[in-house]
Amino acid sequence: MFGIYVALYGGVLIWSGIAPYDRLTWALEVAPAIIGLALIIATRRRFPLTPLLLWLVLAHAVVLMIGGHYTYALTPVGDWMSAWFGFERNNYDKIGHFMQGFVPAILAREVLIRRRVIAGKAWLNFLVVSVCLAFSAGYELIEWAVAEISSEAAEAFLGTQGYAWDTQSDMAWALFGAVIALLALSRPHDRQLREAGFSPRAGQ
Repeated sequence: MFGIYVALYGGVLIWSGIAPYDRLTWALEVAPAIIGLALIIATRRRFPLTPLLLWLVLAHAVVLMIGGHYTYALTPVGDWMSAWFGFERNNYDKIGHFMQGFVPAILAREVLIRRRVIAGKAWLNFLVVSVCLAFSAGYELIEWAVAEISSEAAEAFLGTQGYAWDTQSDMAWALFGAVIALLALSRPHDRQLREAGFSPRAGQ
């Protein structure tokens, strides 16, 4: 099963790297996906992730790799969304930032529960959302640094498309993704954690 997972992950990565719109932008966008797969492989024996989290990571990686191949501002999915909903810009990057909260929420939740970092559902959810917002803010700082270092790749990597509030809306979508993940996936995640021998509530 894990072999199929890696094959799917690697297959999309290879496709993404074939004649991307801009090679530097591709490298910047897919780097988190590559790092994610490397960490999953390196830690799968001492810290195997739940199936739910594994497939969420793959879904997030696919979003990143598609964005890397086309750049976020030129992704066909975003153009289709514009045609369907009447958007004035390609909003594929908002899918990426939604996933930036949605998937890390379950990752943070799993680590906090399994490591027994905190007790109580309310505090767990608060900390998960805080971690996701910190992650989103950190990514925005990285984008800013890249823009300062390489003005040539800045527009393609940032994907602002002239929107003045792009950074703030990106973080809002990450917050929205984190909250939706907690509301929609906490129960199935708890079930898989119990099956793996972990308490569904950290510290209890």
